[in-house]
Amino acid sequence: MQTLTEPTAGAATRRVDALLAHYGESHRNPTNEAIHCVAIPLIMLSLLGLLSALHPWVAYAFVAASLVYYARLSVMFLLSMAVVSAVGLALVHAMGPNVLPISAAIFVLAWIAQFVGHKIEGRKPSFFEDLQYLWVGPLFVLSLLFRKLGVRW
Repeated sequence: MQTLTEPTAGAATRRVDALLAHYGESHRNPTNEAIHCVAIPLIMLSLLGLLSALHPWVAYAFVAASLVYYARLSVMFLLSMAVVSAVGLALVHAMGPNVLPISAAIFVLAWIAQFVGHKIEGRKPSFFEDLQYLWVGPLFVLSLLFRKLGVRW
């Protein structure tokens, strides 16, 4: 069986590979990387919760728009983010009437963790220069998982 890994250096650089490489430049410290692996999924969950507190269709619309962005980058990331989003929406639904306070608390704490990670790293977050990196962050976490599993994205 062939092992699937990340693209080779000689391969033509796809947009997703360039975005992940740039994002990775400010996420090299192992502690910062570990913080991101926990905080980014929590931020995603809390964002879905906050949007759902406005109205569930706002959260669904956000997920749909995000999936369009991911579809333009990679089928593997699109499918993975669809699953992650579905799980997130199910968790938000399970929060019931407490969705707003739970999501707000998670959002604040996870962002504090992110900024602590960047303080440790000594580099500013990538989204300070381009907001699309807010959507690349979850792909970065998935790419670390995929790399460990030997999955090509």
